[in-house]
Amino acid sequence: MGGLGAIGVPGLIIILVIVLIVFGPKKLPEIGGAVGKTFAEFKKSTKGLIDDDDDPTKKVEKKSDAS
Repeated sequence: MGGLGAIGVPGLIIILVIVLIVFGPKKLPEIGGAVGKTFAEFKKSTKGLIDDDDDPTKKVEKKSDAS
């Protein structure tokens, strides 16, 4: 029930070693880049949902700026 915090440092090291063995050192930069792009896209899309224009306070501010 502890989530990812329950893995700990030794567990994380074991996972990284297994990934290194399975994919090899040549594929790791590609995998890391793909994971990074995926997280960046996810962050961008969730920020877009949070900053959505359907927020009523934003509409009020836009109307008052136009006057």
